[in-house]
Amino acid sequence: MIDCEGLVKIYKTDDLEVVALQGLNLKVEDGELMAIIGNSGSGKSTLLNILGGLDRPSAGQVRVGPWDLLKISEEELVQYKRETVGFIWQNNARNLLPYLSALENVEMPMMLSGKVDRAYAKQLLEWVGLKERMHNKLHQLSGGEQQRVAIAISLSNRPKLLLADEPTGSVDTTTSDLIMGIFRQLNREIGITVVIVTHDLTLAGKVDRVVAIRDGLTSTEFIKRNPNITLDGGEAELPQASGLQAVHEAYVVVDRVGRLQVPKEYLSALQIKDKATMEFDGERIIITPPKSLGG
Repeated sequence: MIDCEGLVKIYKTDDLEVVALQGLNLKVEDGELMAIIGNSGSGKSTLLNILGGLDRPSAGQVRVGPWDLLKISEEELVQYKRETVGFIWQNNARNLLPYLSALENVEMPMMLSGKVDRAYAKQLLEWVGLKERMHNKLHQLSGGEQQRVAIAISLSNRPKLLLADEPTGSVDTTTSDLIMGIFRQLNREIGITVVIVTHDLTLAGKVDRVVAIRDGLTSTEFIKRNPNITLDGGEAELPQASGLQAVHEAYVVVDRVGRLQVPKEYLSALQIKDKATMEFDGERIIITPPKSLGG
């Protein structure tokens, strides 16, 4: 569904140039439910905006389904945003029109595409648990209910890909669990690919795969192991900085030319700054601080 190779995004002003993505690689399979995590400024929101057609890449390759987002025309971009991708923001105000009912809000994107399907709009609101609230105006709905309306809106034109930017950032834990359950149900029942950007590691731990982005590059992946498999010595421990539950196995991402990002806490522990010694013993690659260069 998603294939990013060497993806670059540069923001330029008259006297400043910021490289938000500096050669990012990412693949997401059709029908996958996964999360992207990273600190503020890591590039995760920039990536989501590019995948959502809200921003243009500067260089590299980024494909979503049949669409090449580096070469797509403005006219094709409108079609892409209407038919292929659904987007959920943390801020409900970007999704919802306050003077319309929940049902009318869901029907609005359909009207813009000329394909109003009231039965499907009602079905979407039932899926998100708002069957009894679909005729309520927004001021009659709680924040969590409004976010569920936003999810229904994002699905109104039957997209293949659902992008969610901090979808539970403004709701309580109970509502967060409910929203995550909706994502899992939609992913399982209609096969939609779901990509969630979040800083909530509890939420990230509820998906099968988590990709960590650091300094505009994919650095680490956490993949959920089969819970029926027990490794020697019990559960493997993840780096403490990951914050994810031990059911996820941690992997360092290696790009196609062999580069990888070693976690900063490992380098700090070994007092490695700009150089390291690397050895191969036939089974393992061993990274150690450089030996003294003095004679």
